[in-house]
Amino acid sequence: MGIRQWFEALAGRRMPKPGTPAPDFDLPKAGVGDEHLRLSDLRGRPVVLLFFPFAFSPGCCNEIETFTRHYPDFAGRGAEIVGISVDSPFTLRAWAEKYAVPFPMVSDFNRRVIRRYGVAISRWGLEGFADRAVFLVDSDGVVQWNWRAPDLGYLPEPADVLARLDALK
Repeated sequence: MGIRQWFEALAGRRMPKPGTPAPDFDLPKAGVGDEHLRLSDLRGRPVVLLFFPFAFSPGCCNEIETFTRHYPDFAGRGAEIVGISVDSPFTLRAWAEKYAVPFPMVSDFNRRVIRRYGVAISRWGLEGFADRAVFLVDSDGVVQWNWRAPDLGYLPEPADVLARLDALK
């Protein structure tokens, strides 16, 4: 790895720290059409940002099924989950329909948000996709907790995220 690649890799791994404002975004929702989701529109309630590498990949399917099963636990606490990947809105729609995902999925196809959140990675000859990561943003739009998988095979545990969510109150 050359010095330039090293600095680019380092810059892409700076995640917003707890206590700092969550970078706002405006991303297209899964589906066809021009419907977007802005993080700032969700102010007033906690938000769980669930970054994942690729729709339809085995690990991501397990992750999304798990968070779909636990969605009532999050909704019961007044929180919203937002799934984010670099997949197209069309791919995300097909995936959300297949797994009956009850929360919004948004497409960072242009990779701006994964860079701003410091979760952009490149592996297997693929440039710029999301590492597996979770951010808990409070009702004021401030990052309160973040988690990044030490390896793409690790999945976030809903119980851990729920415990952090409960600690906000």
